[in-house]
Amino acid sequence: MARLGEGDKRWIVEDRTDGTNVHNWHWAETNCLDWSRKFLEHLLCDKPILSGEGNLYIKINKVEKLDGEAYVNVRKGKIIPGYELNLVVSYYAEAKDSDGKSILKTEGSVEVPYISDENAGEDPDLRITIKDDGPIGKTLKEAFVAKGKPFVFAQIRAYVDAMAKGGPAKEDLEVKKVSVKKPGSESAAAANNNGAAVAATAAVKEVKKKVEKRKEGFKTITMSEKFSCRARDLFEILMDENRWRGFTQSNARISKEVDGEFSIFDGSVTGKNLELQEGKLIVQQWRFGSWPDGITSTVRLAFDEPESGTTVVKLTHTDVPEEDRYGNATVVENTERGWRDLIFHKIRAVFGFGI
Repeated sequence: MARLGEGDKRWIVEDRTDGTNVHNWHWAETNCLDWSRKFLEHLLCDKPILSGEGNLYIKINKVEKLDGEAYVNVRKGKIIPGYELNLVVSYYAEAKDSDGKSILKTEGSVEVPYISDENAGEDPDLRITIKDDGPIGKTLKEAFVAKGKPFVFAQIRAYVDAMAKGGPAKEDLEVKKVSVKKPGSESAAAANNNGAAVAATAAVKEVKKKVEKRKEGFKTITMSEKFSCRARDLFEILMDENRWRGFTQSNARISKEVDGEFSIFDGSVTGKNLELQEGKLIVQQWRFGSWPDGITSTVRLAFDEPESGTTVVKLTHTDVPEEDRYGNATVVENTERGWRDLIFHKIRAVFGFGI
């Protein structure tokens, strides 16, 4: 360890009148367990899972238990989240007859035994139970599995994303400028301002270097797929949120307007439409929730109908990062497999467009 007056001054914890941990250089840890409970309650509770579909009504009531630990460490401005949680929530379920008369009211629970930063890129296991084990109770449980399970996964992903951004410590990551004026200190203030300007210029240069280096870690996915359908039919499937829900079995919201936004795969992918030509072209901005902050990619789907009833779609997916925010180097592989297995192959299977 350097003696006082030697080495990098940021390693020396000097007395400061403002008590500021400058640039979050020194290790700081924030306990996030209480914040995690409140955040998950906000995400999960009093949200309708089913509201009349099939005369079934389901919503999550409250967080019954949240055990374990959750914290965020900040060192040299870098966020290091850590959590191992056991979550239990209760839900209310009701079935009505065709006249709107209630035929069963019951409750159930959902346990998520292991939410961990080690498995941040994966959906955790769920244990879903219901108090009534009769035929109607089983129907309600199955309905929760079909609709509630994707919802719970989406909210847990939102929690994981929030922790990766700093959780309750996020505001502490902002650089705070402190100005103290003293009589006769104008020249010193000017010198400090010049020093700040030099530091700001150096910081901008460093950011540019990081951006240039980051570009090296991107890939482009290209793919060509053939379908036995009209081009306009395939275009409509890819731009229709109801059809997306059908072949992916997940929630989707899709605008059909240029600059309109979309959210697919239960919110795992978000973006907006950049260019639309019916039956010919779809260009969109895509972002996966597990990607590092600020990173977006571009999807280009070009439709060609070489003969009546046969469509070839050419995919070009650019600026796909090689690593996600957690350092996993399987993003390109997983994205390519997702297009092939979860989108193109599913469309063939569900709509009978196989060649």
